[in-house]
Amino acid sequence: MQIADFDFDLPASLIAQFPPADRGASRLLEVGASPSVPLRDRVFRELPALLTPGDLLVVNDTRVIKARLLGIKTESGGQVEALIERVTDTFTALAQMRASKTPRDGTRLTWRAAAAVAAGSADAGARVVGRSGSFFLLAFDEPVLDVLERCGHTPLPPYITHTPGADDDQRYQTVYAREPGAVAAPTAGLHFDAALFDALRERGIERAELTLHVGAGTFQPVRVDDLSRHTMHAEHFSIPEPTVDAIARTRARGGRIIAVGTTTLRALESAADDGGHEGSAGRVRAGAGQTRLFITPGYRFRVVDRLVTNFHLPRSTLLMLVSAFAGVETIRSAYAHAIAQSYRFFSYGDAMLLSRQEPAGC
Repeated sequence: MQIADFDFDLPASLIAQFPPADRGASRLLEVGASPSVPLRDRVFRELPALLTPGDLLVVNDTRVIKARLLGIKTESGGQVEALIERVTDTFTALAQMRASKTPRDGTRLTWRAAAAVAAGSADAGARVVGRSGSFFLLAFDEPVLDVLERCGHTPLPPYITHTPGADDDQRYQTVYAREPGAVAAPTAGLHFDAALFDALRERGIERAELTLHVGAGTFQPVRVDDLSRHTMHAEHFSIPEPTVDAIARTRARGGRIIAVGTTTLRALESAADDGGHEGSAGRVRAGAGQTRLFITPGYRFRVVDRLVTNFHLPRSTLLMLVSAFAGVETIRSAYAHAIAQSYRFFSYGDAMLLSRQEPAGC
């Protein structure tokens, strides 16, 4: 398929700049398994009634780090900005860098403490020690996560135009975020709060967690017309044994696996057995790994039955993923409806509930 197959016109007024006052007050578009099934306009708090007792909700518990750093080149005083892509160990990280002149190996950097932290907090130092493709490898004088907490800023997506504030620090984070490492939020999870999880539990919906640290590459555009030539950025994921057990129990009782967000779906599908052994197809393996899984129409899903997801950017890999999951024509119809009904788009926007549509010939 070509990149143009995943384009659409979106009025700028529909790009949500702020979250709703109440997490569960977002709108939810219920999308059927084919274009012939009517679309239904819901409120996100109705989600429990749309699921079946015995289903399993799988969420991504990654925590967004304050990944944007502002500072100077220590010797020259030139301005520099970094967006951490991935924390590689306690003292090192890969980052995108913006500066008037490209920093060379050995360049010392000074990160300014954020104004939001206590007065008198110290700046932090780092050094450029190498390159990995388009990313710079930075060695910090202190643990990276400590520096980010003191000097970092919440890395809002490029289409959100306001300067991050204290409200963003809290709302661009799921209520169940636990494992620090993401530089973008798993935004489908932003709609959930404690009251909604209580309602899901009362409905008999089980919940399980995994971790996929969302990288800055999630916002990178596809730069080739032929999708077969696109290479996905790598992201680290980890699936614990209790989640694997919960999936097996759900399958045994005839329940469905509902992924909250495309990051959760990619982790589950990346960890699924390919069926090389009898009876193993779709079985999820526990453990950690890296994924570059690029899902386009024609992909055969092995784990996920339903998907909660936000509305995605035109020409993006995430739009291709949901088109593969629910069907190209189904997604085109859903997006046209959402635009006509003034749904809010992207990270702080509204959500969809999708059902898997099997590829032709299955």
